[in-house]
Amino acid sequence: MSSPLTPLKLGNLGRKGHSGHCTRCMQGLPPSQAEADASRMAIGFYSLGSLDILGTVNTATTEVDREAWREWVWEQQSSGIYGTGFKGSTYMTGAEDVQPLNMAADYSEFDTPNLIMTYTALLTLAILRDDFTRLERPGLVKFVRACQREDGSFSAFPGSGEADLRPLYCAFAISSMIGDWSGVDTDRATTYIQACESYEGGYGQTPYSEALGGTTYCALASLALCPAPSSSKPTARLSPRHREATVRWLLQTQQAEGGFSGRTNKVADVCYCFWCGASLSILHATQFVDTAPLHSFLDRCQFKFGGICKAPEYPQPDPYHTYMGLAALSIYNVKKREEVGVVGDWSWDLPALNVLWNVTEDTAEWVRRCLSGVAE
Repeated sequence: MSSPLTPLKLGNLGRKGHSGHCTRCMQGLPPSQAEADASRMAIGFYSLGSLDILGTVNTATTEVDREAWREWVWEQQSSGIYGTGFKGSTYMTGAEDVQPLNMAADYSEFDTPNLIMTYTALLTLAILRDDFTRLERPGLVKFVRACQREDGSFSAFPGSGEADLRPLYCAFAISSMIGDWSGVDTDRATTYIQACESYEGGYGQTPYSEALGGTTYCALASLALCPAPSSSKPTARLSPRHREATVRWLLQTQQAEGGFSGRTNKVADVCYCFWCGASLSILHATQFVDTAPLHSFLDRCQFKFGGICKAPEYPQPDPYHTYMGLAALSIYNVKKREEVGVVGDWSWDLPALNVLWNVTEDTAEWVRRCLSGVAE
């Protein structure tokens, strides 16, 4: 934690500009972003998630828009031989194949639902305060089960050649949100997570891979979400020695300019301020983060016309980095600025974040009440 002699002065958090950027992205992206068409669900989550953190979902959008977005998300729910999940968009579905609302459209081997998009779909519906009555729970559990592989890892969709910690985290988060772990072999999955431990201290995307900030978060959040069967106690999943090594590696990824990098000897990037910062929060080690320069770095990444860029020298904002920057600020809030040597105004005060699901605590409570059936 930094203690500068002269408090670090922040500008305003551009709430209005950031809200405007995200609402524009909800309406459409420029042709240069055509490759993101298959991931429209994720773009919607990052955009609406930013509005949720800023507290402007109901003021920056209309009820007509919110209802249209809810219906669009439900249109992506589809069922088939592997169960039920959500697609990232309609990019693989012809117009004549779209079923009427409230009916699940069967998919083929070539346009199956996607585990990562299913995770973002559930959170998007929660942000939009849907009641989840249309969710096909048994089919969802079946789909999660179909994505797990023999080594315990998960692929984004059944039969995919790529399997790593990212879809594994999504499977754990989905199971946690719906309160049903019958689709996950947790012992095999936690064994796979442990196999991804890196000698550096973090976790690689796959076994024997370089430690990455994003996959370290996926590993730690998954271990924290996982229920504790007798054969796999939480203390056995993350040894004190590896926890210490992981904390050390994560702290070393914070660069002199205040931001975090995703790998050793890489430059700082806004998204890793969340991935690494949230990982330290899961490990209860936020007190070791140099928060004053972190806030300054995120301040300098704001684009003057709205949105947050990946780095100060990269003036191209996008929904992903906007959301990740705001999420990092929700964890390392400027509310305690006098303690961390930062002077800002009320615009920097953001709501608490549920670091395990990566959504605001208010939305997490909606999930517990309407999806998990558990209210706290």
